[in-house]
Amino acid sequence: MNLTSIINKAQDSKFYLWLLNQGLNRMIPFNKPHGFKITKITPDKIQTKLPYKKRNLNHIKGIHACAMATISEYTTGLMILYKLDVKKYRIIMQKLEMEYHFQAKMDAFAEFSIDEDWVKNKVEKPLETEDAVVIPCEIKLYDKNENHLSTGKIYWQIKEWKKVKTKL
Repeated sequence: MNLTSIINKAQDSKFYLWLLNQGLNRMIPFNKPHGFKITKITPDKIQTKLPYKKRNLNHIKGIHACAMATISEYTTGLMILYKLDVKKYRIIMQKLEMEYHFQAKMDAFAEFSIDEDWVKNKVEKPLETEDAVVIPCEIKLYDKNENHLSTGKIYWQIKEWKKVKTKL
C-alpha cells in the first residue's frame, strides 16, 4: 500500500478514505479491535475517531485510558509518517505522557496538524547535525459535546534509516 498516494486520494474521496482505514487495520492489526477511523485528512491535518463501544470501555463504562493513549499515538504517528519520506526516516515512539480531564462516555475525536515548515524546522534541519531528534507532539481528545477528555504528549524519535544501528 502506497500510504502517501492513498492519503492524497482520501482527502477528496470517501472511497479512498474507507480504503485507507481498511488498509491501516490490516497493517496495524493491534488497533483493529478498537475501531479507530480517520474521519478527515488534509495535507496538514488529520482527525480520527475513537468509538464508544464495548471493546474500548473500562470497568465503569467510560472509554479506557489506554484506548485514548493509543489513538493519540496513532493519530500523531500517522501524520508524521505522511509528512516524512518513510524510505529516508524511521520514527519510533520514545515516550508517551497522558493527562485525563473528563470521563469519556461517547465517541472521542483526536486532531493533529503539522505543516512543511514543522518538518523542516523540527526534523530536517536538526538532523543535518544530529543523529536523531525527539519531537514532542501534543494532541487533545474531545467528545461530540466538546468536552476535553485528555491531552497526550507523544515523543517521537526520528532518525535517518542509514543511522539506525538495529536491523529489522
